[in-house]
Amino acid sequence: MADVSDPAINDAYLDVRSDKSDTNWLLLDYETDRSDKLKVTQTGTGGLSELAELLDDSKASFGYVRVTYSNDKESVREKFALVVWIGSSCKVMRRAKISVHTADVKNVLRVYSIEVAAKEKDDLKEDPIVVKLRKAGGASYDGV
Repeated sequence: MADVSDPAINDAYLDVRSDKSDTNWLLLDYETDRSDKLKVTQTGTGGLSELAELLDDSKASFGYVRVTYSNDKESVREKFALVVWIGSSCKVMRRAKISVHTADVKNVLRVYSIEVAAKEKDDLKEDPIVVKLRKAGGASYDGV
């Protein structure tokens, strides 16, 4: 099991979800290579691209991001995505634990429209993620 008991995780989650905050992503990393305790390593206002730049190929991390997009001139939507990052050079034992740890993270980062499994930074390009969010968002009148 992953230890997600740090109150800062819930605080950062609520900040990302808040309409009154500019913070639109958070990043959770393990305290050490051998630890199963997760902590908030960073939050930011630069969206998915900023989050993606901070991901380390040697680590497994979890991200939570608010994505804003529009279907037309009048409608702007905000949806949330859970990012499960497993870097290409992440250690084997850490990789093996990710599926179990993801379930623990989902108990804290509860509300999201899609889960994005990412192994390369290209997996976090905004356009394909917006397409997935549109599909997950219900009614779509633009053929997506």
